[in-house]
This record gives sequence, C-alpha cells and structure tokens, in this order.
Amino acid sequence: MTTPAENSTLAVRTAAQLDEPRQASFWTRIVSAFAMFRNGKSIVGLAILGFFVLIALFADVIAPYPPTKVDNTARFQAPSAAHWLGTTHIGEDVLSQVIHGTRGIIVVGFLAAIIATVIAITVGVVAGYVTGWRSESLSALTNVFLVIPGLPLIIIVASMFEDPPLWLVAAVLGITGWAWGGRVLRAQTMSLRNRDFIQAARANGEPLRRIITVEMLPNLMALIAASFVGTVTAAILTLTTLSYIGVIPVTTYNWGTILNWASAQGAFRQNQWWWYLPPGLCIAFIGVALALINFGIDEYVNPRLRSAGERARAMKKKGLDVNDAVTVVRPDLASVVRAASAPQPHENDLKEPAR
Repeated sequence: MTTPAENSTLAVRTAAQLDEPRQASFWTRIVSAFAMFRNGKSIVGLAILGFFVLIALFADVIAPYPPTKVDNTARFQAPSAAHWLGTTHIGEDVLSQVIHGTRGIIVVGFLAAIIATVIAITVGVVAGYVTGWRSESLSALTNVFLVIPGLPLIIIVASMFEDPPLWLVAAVLGITGWAWGGRVLRAQTMSLRNRDFIQAARANGEPLRRIITVEMLPNLMALIAASFVGTVTAAILTLTTLSYIGVIPVTTYNWGTILNWASAQGAFRQNQWWWYLPPGLCIAFIGVALALINFGIDEYVNPRLRSAGERARAMKKKGLDVNDAVTVVRPDLASVVRAASAPQPHENDLKEPAR
C-alpha cells in the first residue's frame, strides 16, 4: 500500500513525463525527411521513373522478340500488328530494342548516382564537420575533381577496351560526378555543426560516425536526394551521347545506340520515324520524370516555393483560379460584404421629426 504522499509524488512525476517533449527517433526523422516526395510533382515523376524501372527489370518478359532477332521478310517495315514500332534495316524489332535498351540506361544512371552520392556524402559531410588541415585537404580534393573533364576521360577509358562494360562507364561517371554534390553538402554541414543538437551530441561524448549518421544525415536528405537525381540525369544523358557518337559499342543496346544505328542507316533522311522517335521520346520522358522529382524536392526545400504551392493547392480546393489577378468573392459572402460597406443611417435620422 502506498501512502497519499507517495501517490501525489507519483502523479507529479507522471505529469512531468507527459509534459516533456518526446524526441523523435532516428527512423521517424528518416520518414519525415522523405516527405519531399509527397507532393504532386514528385509523385508523377516517381510514377514515370518507376514505369521505366519495371520495364528494365522485366525486359526479357515484356519484349516480344529478342533484340537481335532478324526477320528478312520485314525490313524497314512501318508499325504493324506483328511489330508495334516497326523494324530496322535488317528486320529487327524496334520495340524489343527499346525495351532491352532501357535496362542499360537504368543500370548506368542509378549505379553512377549511387557511387557519386556515397563519395559526396563521405567527403562533403566529413569536410564540413571537421576543421583544420583535414577540412582543407578534403575541400582541395573536391576542387580538383570539379575541374576534371568527365566526358573526355570516359572516351579515353572506353577506347582502352574493345567492349567496355556498363559498370565501368557508370564507375567513371560516378567518380567524376560527385564533386558538385560534395561541395553543397560541405557547405550545409558547416552550417549544421554549430546547431544546438549537434553541440549537445558532442558534449555527450557521441562518436563522429554516430553524429554524422544519426544527427546530420536526416537533416541533409533533401540535398542528398537532389544530388542523386541530378547525377542520374547527367549519367543518362552522357551515356546516350556517348552511344550516339559511337564511343560505346553498338552491340550494347541502349537508346543511344538505337539512335546511332538509325542515323547511320539514313532513317532521318528517309523519314522512318518509327526507328528514331521512340528512343527519343523515352529519353525525353525519363528526363521529364527526373525534372519533376527535382522540382518537387526544390519545392520542399525552398520555404517560399513550399508556401506558394500549399497556397495554390488550397485555392484549387476552394474552386478559385490561381492565375486570377483579382480574388473572386463567393456569392454567399458578397451579400455580407455589400451590407458591411453600405452607409449606415445616423442616429439623428432615426428620431421622429418634432410636430
């Protein structure tokens, strides 16, 4: 049995514990950090990108023919029931080549982005947190990689191999493409290292790896995601460019090699649109998807854009036009506004006139 004094003390402690603000866990902060993908632009971009990822994963199942299968009876054939996107100059199915070419695009884009993001986080965050010669050395390393030309280096590396694998191209793209993201993460980390929660973690004796992974990275997720998306875009455009100009062997199917074959066989001059238009549209669509994701991240990071987007969505829900220069007054409020703006009679006017 507890005494009344002990019960009152226990009640006071329980109330104090309830009043204390609960500190968000690591996974809660991770989930809240990915709130940048909840707006409409990011959702549409992720849906388009997910569509291409599914095509890359199940290319062998989706493609109606092998990409190198030759049909001598259907050369330069326009789209038909047998070949939905037509055929090439030797009778290869264009749809099958586009589907199988998606795999190389996705693999190179994401692998290069993963490599570049890991290096950018390691170098940028550590350079922003530590001080002295270590920070200056990492910053100098970042500046060196900023001026290294990636495209000529890839051409040199690819010329050393008869058939360079895609992972090698992705590795070169990732190693030469991390510096910009590292600079941005270093600047943001330098602004975070003097915050109260970082100082508290340092005063508690937490190790450097825990401060970076638990305290800093959840607050840097928006910049990391933007850097990742930008690297994927650059890697895809670089791969298609190298394939189109012939640096990547034409036996490695991707959208750039399809355009290379179409240009070499005169598809542009002969207006064989079914050969060059589908891969060109695929490049455009995946570029739009990545741009929408980047716009969504930018809207989440930038407070002005976020408030403007929330205001626009609230106006659309109320049935108001966002582009109107003058705010429309609802019919039920118009009478109230007219009644409030009407001139009120003076109290002397309400008195009856003297007889």
